[in-house]
Amino acid sequence: MSYGTAEPAREAAASVAKFWWLFIISGLLWLIIGVIVLRLDTQSLATVGYLVGFMLIFTGIEQFFVASAVAGWKWVWILFGVFFLIGGTWAVFNPIGTSAALAASLGLLFILIAVFWFIEAFATKDANSLWWLTLIAAAIMFGMGIWVGSQGLLSKTVTLLVFAGVWALAHAVGDFVRAFQLKKLGNLVAA
Repeated sequence: MSYGTAEPAREAAASVAKFWWLFIISGLLWLIIGVIVLRLDTQSLATVGYLVGFMLIFTGIEQFFVASAVAGWKWVWILFGVFFLIGGTWAVFNPIGTSAALAASLGLLFILIAVFWFIEAFATKDANSLWWLTLIAAAIMFGMGIWVGSQGLLSKTVTLLVFAGVWALAHAVGDFVRAFQLKKLGNLVAA
């Protein structure tokens, strides 16, 4: 391969890597949301509905950024981005209904998230040396989906509060990892 064909790839990598700090900001926001959700009680379901709605909207936006940065599987990122945006918008305009619907279908939601994480793990395998962490998280989320699906509605409501907070914290950790991977990429490209 000649140097001339590698230069556009280096420039593209450098242009993406310079925004590593956005993932730090996103991670901090997810961390704050996670802590807030974990401090709520069952009387605050409207607040949880709003938070879940905004979490879904932010996740949808992130999927579009990922789709613009990856070489393959763009349609998967875009499709999930659209689904997250639609769900998040509905949640913001109907927070109590969101909490009730999420509590009732929490097991299915966890299984769908697990499927998304399985796809993400294998789609990023070549570019992400820590892809197996996403695979492990997907397996755990799948198991939690089966477990939560067998609980009663009241238990599911409490579980919703706990796992929405844990999901936000896990998302924060993922964003911090992505930030430092991008920073490392920027340093490699600059060298």
